[in-house]
Amino acid sequence: METMTVAPTALQLSDELRQALDFPERFNLSDYFLDQRIAEGLGDRVAIIDDRGQVTYRELRALANRVASTLVSLGVRPEERVLIGLFDSIEFAATFFGVLKAGAVVAMVNPELPGPDYAGYLEYTRARVFVCDAEVANKAHAELDAAPLLERVIAWGDDRGLSKKVHGWDTVLGAPATFTNAETLKDDFAIWLFTSGSTGKPKAAVHLQHDFAFNTECYAKRVLAMKATDITLGVPKLFFGYATGSNLMFPCAVGGKIVLFRDRATPERIEMLCQRHGVTVLTSVPTMINKMCAHEGDPTSLRSVRAVISAGEALPEELYHRWKAKFGVELLDGIGSAELFHIYVTNAPGDVRPGSLGKVVPGYEAKIVRPDGAEAAPGEIGNLWVKGDSAAVFYFQNHEKSKQTFHNDWVVSGDLFRRDEAGYFYYAGRADDLLKVGGIFVSPVEVEGALMKHPRVLEAAVIGYEDEERLVKAMAYVVPSGGAGDDALASELIQHCKRELVAYKAPRKIEFVAALPRSDRGKILRRELGK
Repeated sequence: METMTVAPTALQLSDELRQALDFPERFNLSDYFLDQRIAEGLGDRVAIIDDRGQVTYRELRALANRVASTLVSLGVRPEERVLIGLFDSIEFAATFFGVLKAGAVVAMVNPELPGPDYAGYLEYTRARVFVCDAEVANKAHAELDAAPLLERVIAWGDDRGLSKKVHGWDTVLGAPATFTNAETLKDDFAIWLFTSGSTGKPKAAVHLQHDFAFNTECYAKRVLAMKATDITLGVPKLFFGYATGSNLMFPCAVGGKIVLFRDRATPERIEMLCQRHGVTVLTSVPTMINKMCAHEGDPTSLRSVRAVISAGEALPEELYHRWKAKFGVELLDGIGSAELFHIYVTNAPGDVRPGSLGKVVPGYEAKIVRPDGAEAAPGEIGNLWVKGDSAAVFYFQNHEKSKQTFHNDWVVSGDLFRRDEAGYFYYAGRADDLLKVGGIFVSPVEVEGALMKHPRVLEAAVIGYEDEERLVKAMAYVVPSGGAGDDALASELIQHCKRELVAYKAPRKIEFVAALPRSDRGKILRRELGK
């Protein structure tokens, strides 16, 4: 793809932000996110509350120091990956910061994966140490024993001793509580963020130390206006970079309080925790937003919440209005990616335009590029290119894909967007999801949004199929509400779409399903539909 000289959409940097982004050459993320809170006199503030208790910032630093001391004693060297497979907990946070303190590189994996899946992550990361929950160690004991480069597993919880490589958490608790952080540089490797998008095998976007501080300064502090008085809660889990940022790094950067829980999120759990702890910033995804709208809970349960972040998948405009009508809290819909760590285009408090993803976050630039390489005019759909100093440097072991995605300072997102005259961005789907019906491109997101306006549709996903004449048409997979779907409802939904959209965009077929297939990060797996 040709690189162009265009006038990208961006917000001007203030002198204050420019100064905040001038990170020192010697820079360790654990110092930035954790140690500085103690230096600021916040050591006795509660940092994290989880299912079993709470820790102050001083206690969290001591535990992170023990993790770092343990890793160094095991021979972990700077830039080596340490794989983390823990459920959301105080131990996850301490391990995350402890790896960074040791100068090693964080790689995080979902602790709910089937046992055999860990073999691929261990082989890919080449980790010599795996810090995980005992549940993971037990179900993956054969894979742990067979991993040729893995030397030691540190398991938290009740390990049954099925793998000879496993040592208990007492290994950490017996280590020194003081530690001198590794003298990493701001451009040293720090964290791998795994990305699979909506298709393909997970791959790691390799990030530097300063990447995470950059987005924290630009998005968390300037857009979300995070402060020490904030109490955060997340629907997505900490192994997912979206949650690692918004429900660990961001609150730690300002001395806020974090609420964590081990189990999967449910509407009941989220409402209860918001009420119990006075949560002010809730990180969510459209799937849970939809479930909470449908749940017959207490609409006043979120009365302490000042902002709800939504990302990870498209948020239909109709769902935004349902949420606002029920809970009265703004949804800050935005888009981020593993390639840029976190959100770079978003709606902002007091400036929400339903149906859009808002404007560019300060410190970032964005442009929409047509297939011919020219910048798209307002209203035209094209590929979103983003520039910001939180961009990864490459995908590990994937040179060709790296060249396709990283163009000088620009990240080619693969997401289709249009922008209006006022600078608001509107999502049109993934480039590889776009359908060409009758020679005209159709965005599945637009069709899904139309379907979601019907009261009998709980969720919907649209893909293409070839009819008997081998022509591409749209079909929809629908999770119905209020009972099972039938031919009459399918016909009604098709007619509904023809009224909401131009007729050719309406799906020709409707298939009713109990649930849509999703990745461990909550994204709809379109490649699984139609199989």
